[in-house]
Amino acid sequence: MDQILYWNAVALESDRMAHTEIKPVERGSRGPAGSSRALAMVHLAMHDAIFSIFGAPHGTWLTAPPVAANGAAPDAAIAVAAHTTLSALYPAQTARLDRALREAGLRGPGTGRGSTHGQNVGRAVLKARTGDPSLADTDYHPDPTPPGHRPDPVNPKQGYYAPHYGARSRCFATTSRYTLDPPPKETDPRYLAAVREVRAKGLAAEAVSGLPPGSPARTADETLRGVFWAYDGARHLGTVPRFHNLVTRVVAAARGNDVEQNARLFALVNTALADAAILCWDDKYRHNLWRPILGIREYDPTLGPDAMPGNGLDGDCDPGWLPHGAPRSNEIAPNLTPPYPAYPSAHATFGGAAFQTIRRYYDIAADGPDILTDGLGFVSEELDGETTDNRGVQRPRHVRRFPGGLWQMMEENARSRVFLGVAWPFDAFATDLTGHMDLSQNIGGVRLGRDIADDLWASGLRQDQAAAPRLP
Repeated sequence: MDQILYWNAVALESDRMAHTEIKPVERGSRGPAGSSRALAMVHLAMHDAIFSIFGAPHGTWLTAPPVAANGAAPDAAIAVAAHTTLSALYPAQTARLDRALREAGLRGPGTGRGSTHGQNVGRAVLKARTGDPSLADTDYHPDPTPPGHRPDPVNPKQGYYAPHYGARSRCFATTSRYTLDPPPKETDPRYLAAVREVRAKGLAAEAVSGLPPGSPARTADETLRGVFWAYDGARHLGTVPRFHNLVTRVVAAARGNDVEQNARLFALVNTALADAAILCWDDKYRHNLWRPILGIREYDPTLGPDAMPGNGLDGDCDPGWLPHGAPRSNEIAPNLTPPYPAYPSAHATFGGAAFQTIRRYYDIAADGPDILTDGLGFVSEELDGETTDNRGVQRPRHVRRFPGGLWQMMEENARSRVFLGVAWPFDAFATDLTGHMDLSQNIGGVRLGRDIADDLWASGLRQDQAAAPRLP
């Protein structure tokens, strides 16, 4: 049994359950930032458990990992390192995690010594991140001045997710606190173009009759793409870092990875995701850009908190505009707009970080299409033939191919949020004159995620090289 894949599956199930059976004690491991942090800790523990026994040129993440006893079984070390971290991160699921450990097939010489070593490594990884800030919005005082982010009018009590987390977190291994250029201002033609595009492409299906004449409506395939990549913390699905791990599993299986290769690959991918959350959330709350539901409804000086008296309405404003919204899958409830600022897109940042990390692992560095998904089909649990929409209607099963490889995934994942009406196009990436993704411009989440992935690949995944928090 490949213990890395086994415990990756256990960890992904933990994320799914944490978003299905909501327990206050697991608050810190929920949502995209919390889940990416948890998955990174689990995979770094497994990584260091095996490589502190076998040794490897790249070394361990921990600067001074626990020393294994002679003859320690690596399978047992991996399993107990994962179990130790998961039990701390998901304390409401200990019975399930204990059962997973019993069923992990650990036996033979060195099992006891390997188990002790795994526990020591797991505890060391947990200790290394004990100072991380919480995801709560305690003492957060938002600036409501347009275009500042405010809660979703459809879900006005949603609050603010993780406003302090990014700025106050030390990175896991990324050596520099990468940051993006500001988004286009309201006076910039790119901003008006974004308003017009999202107003048409991200509109709720039931409101499509309200589109201005000549506006290009969202196609069925664009709706499909929006839902395929969603994973907005839905019941029975969990978060987008979970889906990126599922994609990684498919690619790793197709490439025939062994246990050591999986230990390294999944540690790199999940550390990239965790640092993507930290740096993305830092930029989100620094730029504090509103979501389309506010930007389109208040695209006129007579509307909003700073409304000025006037007569008439700007033709690009729709005070009653509603987005398709992030899907409330497996739940009867209104679709939502995420409870944090728009720029940069978290989906785009996560996708850029995860997929570029996989590309680098398989020796692909240059921008552009790759062959890593050739012959592979991918199923999103949002469209698996079982998941239901927010009216209780079962969605069909969809198998999606990506002939442009992980590069195509990167772009499609990022753009998908426009089709749900929850992000602006520039939240994802800048475009060149032909409309294609242009990562030479320091705009959008894909650029941020790619920079994180390239940094981790160059620096080698080391705790002692991680960038410090921006704020105390």
